[in-house]
Amino acid sequence: MDYHKMWQDLGMDVETHDTLCSVLPTAIGDVFTSQENRPKAMAFWDMVISEVHGIRPAELVEAKKQGRKVVGTFCLYVPDEIVIAANGIVTGLCGGSQFWVPSGEEVLPKNTCSLIKASVGARLSRTCPFFRLADLYVGETTCDGKKKAYEILAEDVPMYIIDVPQMKRPQDIAHYKDEIRLFARKIEEITGNKITPEKLHEAIVICNNRRKAMARVYEARKSTVAPISGRDAILMTQIAFFDDPVRCAEQCNKLADELEDRIAKGISSAKPNDKRILLTGTPVAVPNWKMHQIVETSGGIIVCEEMCTGSRYFEHLVDENAKTEDEMLEALAQRYMKNNCACFTPNGGRIDDILRYCEEYKVDGVIDCNLQFCNLYDTEKRSVSRALKEAGIPCLSIETDYTDNDAEQLRTRVGAFIEMLDSRSQR
Repeated sequence: MDYHKMWQDLGMDVETHDTLCSVLPTAIGDVFTSQENRPKAMAFWDMVISEVHGIRPAELVEAKKQGRKVVGTFCLYVPDEIVIAANGIVTGLCGGSQFWVPSGEEVLPKNTCSLIKASVGARLSRTCPFFRLADLYVGETTCDGKKKAYEILAEDVPMYIIDVPQMKRPQDIAHYKDEIRLFARKIEEITGNKITPEKLHEAIVICNNRRKAMARVYEARKSTVAPISGRDAILMTQIAFFDDPVRCAEQCNKLADELEDRIAKGISSAKPNDKRILLTGTPVAVPNWKMHQIVETSGGIIVCEEMCTGSRYFEHLVDENAKTEDEMLEALAQRYMKNNCACFTPNGGRIDDILRYCEEYKVDGVIDCNLQFCNLYDTEKRSVSRALKEAGIPCLSIETDYTDNDAEQLRTRVGAFIEMLDSRSQR
């Protein structure tokens, strides 16, 4: 389908955007459709990613014609439930392509991580429909680089900031609860819709159902059968940030059904000797599939992602027994503050999660991959590496960016790491 008229109406730089779109089919073919023995249910996500700037944006355009508002977010600490309760629509806005980095570097220091530069560049270059469609951008205080980037974006678009505490004491959770309350009032103002306890409860159930469905897929990844590749699993998770939450849950459950059947029949997406890898570090936004592609074409299979584009997105449910608005805001605050982002200090919970996942997902080794200039996760690599060493779990620490300049060097390092895991298992 031709979406050029829609892109023009959104004020996009269509000619430059065509350049971005021209490389997508090759990337999708190389990373996804070239895989053998994939789950048939992946056809949905193949369809979505093949027209990622068309299908969902067209739905959002129609929704806006009906008076609904679109809220763009950059982080898990912006609760989707609040927007959904006001009949708004949430869409992710993190940029994962090198294509947008140069535009971001026009206003940001070059020693800013690629995710931030790409996110700003996607807006300023007018080459991403999601950045054109959002009526309000919602940021959060999880990263100094992002905080400064939000100031730049605020010069061009309506911007709202949620103050996320950097510790997890009772007073910090109470503060975050107040921030969610203020956010709810802002969303009511933007949408013109009152957030009632009934609507908020309904939104909590919707988001919990999505979490439960995604958790089923990850539960299947714990099997030694390895019924789905890491590449396919990360695509599902990345698209969940953009998709309608009800449809997302339906499709994830459909995929989980197939994965459970594949496990029962012994149908694997991995080769017999592939090493099971846990990936942790900086989140990977669409279309950043770099490490998944390298690992899974070098003798490994990624079975879990300990990151925001991974386990943190769905783990822990919001308590559905709350009745009043205040009780529901408390339930939201309690759930979201269980996420162990590197912005927190101390952050021993993240180490505990990594070690727990290593056992649950039967991991052979861990790759801690951080974007260059991502100081939070780069600093934590020391404690991650130390904890894994003490547990006897091999770990490879990697620093990279969105370019392919280091791809062969990374392939060599990953290949050597997997060879070490192989020789270790044969002892």
